[in-house]
Amino acid sequence: MAETRLRHGRSGNHPRTLPLVFTFANGDRSMKSTSQTRAADPQTKQAEALDLYRRTRDRTRDLCADLRTEDMVVQSMEDASPTKWHLAHTTWFFEQFILREHMPGYESPDDRFAFLFNSYYVQAGPRHTRSNRGLITRPGVAEVMSFREHVDASMERLLEQGDPAVAELAVLGCHHEMQHQELLVTDLLHALSFNPLLPAIRAPEPMPVAAEHQMGWTDHEGGIREIGHAGEGFSYDCEEPRHEVLLRPFRLATRPVTNRDWIAFIEDGGYESAPLWLSDGWATVEREGWDAPLYWWRDGEEWWTFTPRGPQPVNLDAPVAHVSYYEADAFARWAGKRLPTEAEWEVAARDLPIEGNFMDDGQLRPLPGQGRHQMYGDVWEWTQSPFTPYPGFRPPEGAIGEYNGKFMCSQFVLRGGACTTPLEQMRPSYRNFFYPHQRWQTTGLRLAEDG
Repeated sequence: MAETRLRHGRSGNHPRTLPLVFTFANGDRSMKSTSQTRAADPQTKQAEALDLYRRTRDRTRDLCADLRTEDMVVQSMEDASPTKWHLAHTTWFFEQFILREHMPGYESPDDRFAFLFNSYYVQAGPRHTRSNRGLITRPGVAEVMSFREHVDASMERLLEQGDPAVAELAVLGCHHEMQHQELLVTDLLHALSFNPLLPAIRAPEPMPVAAEHQMGWTDHEGGIREIGHAGEGFSYDCEEPRHEVLLRPFRLATRPVTNRDWIAFIEDGGYESAPLWLSDGWATVEREGWDAPLYWWRDGEEWWTFTPRGPQPVNLDAPVAHVSYYEADAFARWAGKRLPTEAEWEVAARDLPIEGNFMDDGQLRPLPGQGRHQMYGDVWEWTQSPFTPYPGFRPPEGAIGEYNGKFMCSQFVLRGGACTTPLEQMRPSYRNFFYPHQRWQTTGLRLAEDG
């Protein structure tokens, strides 16, 4: 393979990570999975919370199993954080919001960690500058792992006492950590992409070969429909209240846009045609020099991409990933279609099984043709919907209430989860959101049109 030429646009300076707000819509729910019904009794809730806690913490540890210490301390841009910081921040969350409040006599191994590993919880106290997280050389990785063990031991003792309020908070903390598991992978991939050796996060593995799958269309009737969290299992506050929306008849593509589709867009001059782009999008293309998705480069006649399993030829029939909202919108215009609204996406997906290529499968890269219509997993799908509050939305009181409502400006909603998303997080109502220029997450698109 010829010398790689990965291109990186400059990062936006936005003070956020993935959304970290959590709430229980009615307070008393089993959170083991999105399909889980209400727990029968406090003992069941306690057992499920303890099991979820152990599995979640183990998954984070397993994600780091093949990493070297040097991999875990680098920060490639303000939007991303070092692996070590993710390990510590998720642990600080349990300490700050559960152990300090519910375990009398709890002592932190170092009270200064609260300043270093708070993210943007303003009401939880002062914080280290986000862009300087990569400069935190101490505590080292070994000390952070010791911090995790200290908190794990305390959390297990506390959960074994069977307090339902603690169990609910623990489930909240686990879902918070699952979000950071995804960030851990995508942030690390971005950092390693600057290394000329292009080291892999996981052992290299050939991409599966699949036949080209033609894009079809499903018809959906219009009318008054309900969207939002249906009331069972865990949800974030931004998924509620459930409410009615008026939809016109629409059609949705039967698969996401693939790399094969995207190469056709490139070869037709998609990155060179200003009329296809929103004004801000075209300005970004010119400023950053975009001419392909993030992590792509061309070696002769072949396109290559950098993945968690190292550099690989672009798999033509896998969903395209690492494209911004601007790029997704331009592609849809080029194709003579549009992006779906988040309401259209949810109505189309709600009766489909939640199956597909998720973090649990270990691939950590999009694959061809997984699941019915690939509505879930592989890539987060951009919608044309801005991230705004649902009618009647009210954030909860206290520090936890800061973290969705204050981000409801200038961002767009994505749906469906990705190959870097834990399966337990996924449900039809889940709303992810990012700024329109960002593309270091595993983001793709699906086309829609009016019925």
